[in-house]
Amino acid sequence: MTYTSVATSVPARQSALRTALAGLIGNVLEWFDFAVYGYFASDIGKQFFPQSSPTAQQLLAFAVFALGFAARPVGSLVLGLVGDRLGRRALLTVSIALMGGATLLLGLLPTYAQIGVAAPVLLVMMRLIQGFSLGGEFTGSMVYTTELASPMMRGLVSSSTAAGTTIGFILGSASAWLVNVALTTEQVTSWGWRIPFVGSVVFCVAGWFLRRGIEETEEGLKAAEVRAPLIPSLVADWLPILRTFGIVAMTNAAYYLTFTYAVERRKSLTGEGGEAFLLANTLSLLVVLVSKPLGGWLSDRTGRRRLMMALTVVTMGLIYVALRMMLFGTPQEFTLGQILLAVPIGMALGLQGAMVVEIFPLRTRVMSMSFAYSITLALAGGTAPLVSTWLIQTLGHPLAPAYYIMLYGAIGLALMWPMTETNARALDE
Repeated sequence: MTYTSVATSVPARQSALRTALAGLIGNVLEWFDFAVYGYFASDIGKQFFPQSSPTAQQLLAFAVFALGFAARPVGSLVLGLVGDRLGRRALLTVSIALMGGATLLLGLLPTYAQIGVAAPVLLVMMRLIQGFSLGGEFTGSMVYTTELASPMMRGLVSSSTAAGTTIGFILGSASAWLVNVALTTEQVTSWGWRIPFVGSVVFCVAGWFLRRGIEETEEGLKAAEVRAPLIPSLVADWLPILRTFGIVAMTNAAYYLTFTYAVERRKSLTGEGGEAFLLANTLSLLVVLVSKPLGGWLSDRTGRRRLMMALTVVTMGLIYVALRMMLFGTPQEFTLGQILLAVPIGMALGLQGAMVVEIFPLRTRVMSMSFAYSITLALAGGTAPLVSTWLIQTLGHPLAPAYYIMLYGAIGLALMWPMTETNARALDE
């Protein structure tokens, strides 16, 4: 009875808009940084790995990009325990403070020419802290918004968190475009890449104040009393952890291939700032942003498993043609290639939040889900630019990354096929 009274009082004290904004703002900051780093990877590589060849510089910069995702599983366990034992609100406050501080410091780091080998070491440290915080931020906010939503609107409400990631990418892409337009190539490489990182402190301050007074969810209060053990819970949750990989891997790998790797590759191949491709990327991300709530809303009505499998098939069918247009087409063809993938990828990302939350039990939902999501992103998401660069260099086939995406799609279909629909599941069990 105690929990029932708490649950019914939450909506009266906290509006649905504030709940959505609380989940959205942290992800704007987190993914703004990840996007900006990807778009300035070549420039960062020249500043922190100057003794390497241009190809090696790009590989090393993308390797550091991937390291941020490698730190996510550790952050998911630590911050996941915070979310399950101290509450979702405590997790969301800590994660945004860590991310904001590390992002600001990254923008102020001295270069290799100034402090030698300590520069890339510090760069790696900042990326690890960012990845650590992201391990709990995205999934913690997905759990928070989904638990406060009614069963008939979970997909739509939780898509607000996914929308925050795209807004972050859009702002990151737009910032990179503005910097490249306003400054010369030499200025961008020398110091211009720092501007978006330092400017992101605005998101951090706004997010911290917004989250400081948010309410806890009923499920978060129950989980805090259970205090389930770490290792036994992860072992018991092996099936939803495995299914999370099937639901999430292909979509995220395709996302980073489309909106980070393809943009950076075309930008580096032009030998100029690549303003046309950065602008096209920003416009395409607007399509992703609109598609996310559409996917969440439609999954509430048709079933998340059914829709996710259909979107997986569509993405597998489009990836080869779209990648060819992005890597070899005119700026207009590049934009069309991105938009072809933006709709199914955006819809899939919009529904995945609720779908993954629904397959995990209450006792350690944040920790187990965050761990599963972080492992998946470390293997299939943040590594996509690095793996794509390596595949092309090794095989000499510029479209090899398309087959890599198709493989993830086939694995996803195999894992989702035996699942049942998750829409009606009670989240307090």
